[in-house]
Amino acid sequence: MNGEPYQGVDSNHEEVFMLEKLIGSAVQLRFRLWSGLGGYQNYREMESKLELAAMCWLDEACDDLYYTSKALLETVRMLDEHRPERHQLLSMLDRAYLVLDWSKPGSATFYSSVAEAQKQLQAELSAMPKLHAVVVQCIGHTHIDVAWLWQLKHTREKAARSFSTVLRLMEQYPEYVFLQTQPQLYEYIKSDYPQIYERIKQRVREGRWEAGGAMWLEADCNLASGESLVRQLLYGTRFFREEFGVNCKYLWLPDVFGYSWALPQILRKSGIETFMTTKISWNQYNRMPHDTFKWRGIDGSEVLTHFITTPDPGSSEGAFYYTYNGKVTPTSVQGIWEGYRDKALNSSLLLAYGYGDGGGGVNREMLEMRRRLDQIPGIPAVKTGRADTYFEELQQQVQHSQSYVHTWDGELYLELHRGTYTSQAYNKRMNRKLELLYRETEWLQVMGSLLNGSEREAGADPHQSLLEGWKIILRNQFHDIIPGSSIREVYEDSRAEYDEALSMGRKEWERSVSLLARDQSAREVVVFNNASWEQTHIVCLPETTEVQNGAWVDAHHHPLESQIVDGRLWVKVENIPSMGYVTIRPMESSEPHTQAKAPQQAAFDQLENGFITPFYEIKWNAKGQIERLYDRVERREILAQGQTGNRFEVFEDKPKGRHEAWDIDIFYTEKKQEVEDLVQVEVTSLGSLAAIVRFRWTYMESEIVQDMVLYAHSRRIDFRTHVNWNQQRKLLKVAFPVRIRATEATYDIQFGNVKRPTHWNTSWDYARFETVGHQWADLSERGYGVSLLNDCKYGYDIKDNVMRLTLIKAAMVPDPTADLGDHEFTYSLYPHAGDWYEGGTVQAAWSLNNPLTCAPGRPASSSFSLFRVSCDHVMIDAVKVAEDQDAIVLRVHEFAGRRGQVDIQSDAAIESWQECDLLERPQGDMHAASSICMEIKPYEIRTFLIRFK
Repeated sequence: MNGEPYQGVDSNHEEVFMLEKLIGSAVQLRFRLWSGLGGYQNYREMESKLELAAMCWLDEACDDLYYTSKALLETVRMLDEHRPERHQLLSMLDRAYLVLDWSKPGSATFYSSVAEAQKQLQAELSAMPKLHAVVVQCIGHTHIDVAWLWQLKHTREKAARSFSTVLRLMEQYPEYVFLQTQPQLYEYIKSDYPQIYERIKQRVREGRWEAGGAMWLEADCNLASGESLVRQLLYGTRFFREEFGVNCKYLWLPDVFGYSWALPQILRKSGIETFMTTKISWNQYNRMPHDTFKWRGIDGSEVLTHFITTPDPGSSEGAFYYTYNGKVTPTSVQGIWEGYRDKALNSSLLLAYGYGDGGGGVNREMLEMRRRLDQIPGIPAVKTGRADTYFEELQQQVQHSQSYVHTWDGELYLELHRGTYTSQAYNKRMNRKLELLYRETEWLQVMGSLLNGSEREAGADPHQSLLEGWKIILRNQFHDIIPGSSIREVYEDSRAEYDEALSMGRKEWERSVSLLARDQSAREVVVFNNASWEQTHIVCLPETTEVQNGAWVDAHHHPLESQIVDGRLWVKVENIPSMGYVTIRPMESSEPHTQAKAPQQAAFDQLENGFITPFYEIKWNAKGQIERLYDRVERREILAQGQTGNRFEVFEDKPKGRHEAWDIDIFYTEKKQEVEDLVQVEVTSLGSLAAIVRFRWTYMESEIVQDMVLYAHSRRIDFRTHVNWNQQRKLLKVAFPVRIRATEATYDIQFGNVKRPTHWNTSWDYARFETVGHQWADLSERGYGVSLLNDCKYGYDIKDNVMRLTLIKAAMVPDPTADLGDHEFTYSLYPHAGDWYEGGTVQAAWSLNNPLTCAPGRPASSSFSLFRVSCDHVMIDAVKVAEDQDAIVLRVHEFAGRRGQVDIQSDAAIESWQECDLLERPQGDMHAASSICMEIKPYEIRTFLIRFK
């Protein structure tokens, strides 16, 4: 209006109230239109509506009579016929309408009778007592999916329209309080519409606009790493604190597709006391037994959890379905109480109302109805309030309650949307790769600044340069982007954003490495180990490295084994210190070649359709499937008798309902084919380090090319895979039936692992027919087990003794091109003695996901370790520059479920250390010591602020 953003206009907001000061003046209106997925047809419909727009005058008495009548009539229809209030309200309404003079609608006489009817109805309603023990606290809200059936650029406009509408309604309704989460949206508004942003900040100061919710945006909690979830909270709460002065103590996640068992600890160590969601009500088979309870996390931390139980009449989503896009109606305020399962514990409930997903939010009708429903007897009181106040009062209610408070000890698995672990595979791959790239780069930044202090003193900020890249990673973890449930255009944008983050990360990685290895004229190569333990493994040298000789030595002149693979030199580097590096170099001509180790030609014996390695005898059949895998060290068969491994299985994937990209339904197993058309097998490399066999299959119009890598020094068997996939509504899995008897399998999750049943004894068991795992899953007996590792996949199903990893899901809705084309991924089979911990599964999976990196140059010393951990059950998650102080942040977690003493030392000189929470706020005493000594509990996360001399 007159060049300034005024309010949003959409199918739920068709009224625009003009300011009184504009009376008598000309007003310029400009409408910004988006035709949506309907294209031209939608545009024509919007155009026709604009042509029908008119200037109107609102008669306040008539408007009041309409909304009061509507509220009363809906209440009457909802109340049981035996309730006396039902008959009293209906009679009251009838008496008021007898006053109306319908002789000439629109005349002065008509409006006079309307005013009289309104006055009479209001007087009679006010005389009726409103007595109800239940209070429904209403908070205005608009759930805005940052991307879904629209792109990020559309979301920026959605936020502007929705927020300007909120501000306009606040002028008309002084009691209206509105909640908006997701700092990402605020940052968009701050950049795009500074006028709106300043008005929002004013309303926040007044207490009428609530900025809360904690996370940067409402992120998927299945696929994001533990460190990503920490960053979601770190950057989200920091934004609220710096921009609005808000200290957020609750997490608002209404719409994400499952909740990691690590979340309670992450929340408590971020100052978050309460967690809210509604999505768990979409469970396919089992209803959660409680709606207000304590959720106990993997380490024993507890967070108060509350499910909003607002019904959505007419919904087809499920029998227990609740909504975060609530409406203020008698049915919703009564239904939220009727559906609530902890009535003895609490009689005050929270209703988030307003149109959402695509934004829009509250409209005038909702605000008018709330006013009136609070007057009407027979239904709960309907108040307006704030979410933070509600959760604070709920904490007090639970703390002092004499009623039973349930504790849920385990993950909150959503029995739905299981396909989101796999859909849009490129995003899953890039998310994993970027999370690990940024982890390594932050560690290199710290190490580079410590070893080259002058660079740091010159004012360089090694942390700030990665912040924007982290925001890209976090933004694409939104619960409709990384799960794979958005339209094609969203993933085109996402690819461009990932390219930007990759470029930023690599640039900073190279800059950090150049600080460490300043002497670029030297022939040395620095080999980096970002693991929390010492490693001996293969590094692939840069393409520019000369490979003719292949003779390399370490800093102590000890010769190193090497092998040329696809024109690149692989070198086995030994004893690389944890979180550190060593240097290697080509052997000089003056050095005697007799020092070099003799090639281990006996490491691999080639058989017909197979190999004998130091660890295994392996054979494959005419279909390219593994028909025998024998562990020579432990002297046992690995595959189930009569079964084949590395078997590609294709299933028809047509889930019922409208959530095609989201869902895998349990009946998918009934229609299966195997990939059996093997067209080529060849040994592409054979040397002292590895044997590589290349398989090529075709399946209909698709092709699978796979390199099976067998190592001389590792039990890992890698399957490096390229797929050109051209089949729609097909699910591709790989299967390994193993000779293991176990009723539970173990899966890698954020900051730990979780056991899930391999049987279908109960509905709770078979509901988990597809589950999420990060870098590995394992099936073990007492003394032996098999792990299935991956470098970018998340969907597993392990039933009885069959381990399967889901590789591709090519849905057609909402993106008809989803997952068609090229895919790159690696999965690995890792048989081992003992269980997953004793067998070193965590270390093997880390090595697969974090291959050794290297760079040419000579550092100040030939080897260095930034941090060394005294035990093998603690992992370093992050080494980074602190956000708000001159210190280094070190974050570790315990992953074996084992309590113990931990010492952490460094080759750099530690001056002091102090524990902090995940938001980097100091906790406890500062210790002037050269090493960190502490006790760690099972699955505990510990974070420290460290200052070096």
